[in-house]
Amino acid sequence: MKPAPLLSIITITRQNRDGLAASANSLAVQTQRDFEWIVIDGASTDGTAELLDQAPRQPDFFQSQRDHGIYDAMNKGLSHANGDYTLFLNAGDSLATSDTLALICNELSNHRPDFLYGDALEQDLHGQCHYKAARSHSRAALGLFTHHQAMLYKTAILKNLRYNLDYKIAADYDLTLRFLKQAQSVHYLSAPLCIFAAGGLSQTAAHQGRAEQFMIRKHLKTVPYWKNAAIYAAQFLNWHFRKLTPAAYWSLKKSARSADNTNNGSAPV
Repeated sequence: MKPAPLLSIITITRQNRDGLAASANSLAVQTQRDFEWIVIDGASTDGTAELLDQAPRQPDFFQSQRDHGIYDAMNKGLSHANGDYTLFLNAGDSLATSDTLALICNELSNHRPDFLYGDALEQDLHGQCHYKAARSHSRAALGLFTHHQAMLYKTAILKNLRYNLDYKIAADYDLTLRFLKQAQSVHYLSAPLCIFAAGGLSQTAAHQGRAEQFMIRKHLKTVPYWKNAAIYAAQFLNWHFRKLTPAAYWSLKKSARSADNTNNGSAPV
């Protein structure tokens, strides 16, 4: 019997052939080969299956059927994951470099944490990439501390949780908060792990995402009500500052990252 891989990568897609091609190409060039690729498709009619038949790195498991949204598809993918750790890389998203999986697997093998996270590169609508450093996971009450595509979960714990389909935008935040309550060890990797494609639901439906995060913090009793309201207000202001003055937003992000690197050796704060 073939031994279980260290890493399962789950890609969900629907009517996004070009985005899936970008993700497939990113995986095909990885120097680290000890991973399985699981693709869950929402019954696409755009040639997704034909694309995968010709992909340089074909999935180890492919399923195409109607689902109840992105988190239902992620749950379906998780049920087929055999790796020690799971990474969600949606169609359109890519790994940061060809050595990213090698770097991740080295860290996982050396430290064996329950949860690993790193930084990200985020594309804007013009295709330019910006470095987005992670916050510390200890500040998860403020929202997702890095992109979901830069988080790796120990599969054995994750399979007991699953995404809550009541949330349409922020179920990844809910799952991560619940996961961290069970995680015994967390490791931060100071490097960009993914390239996050612009235009996803978290950006196009940001208002709904903030509202769901508020309800998640309330349901999980993460913070007192007054602090929950303050976080919601801060998220609202931050989003509009970014939307109205993107150049200033990314300039401040870059300055903060440089200061963090100088003060604490690149550890998230």
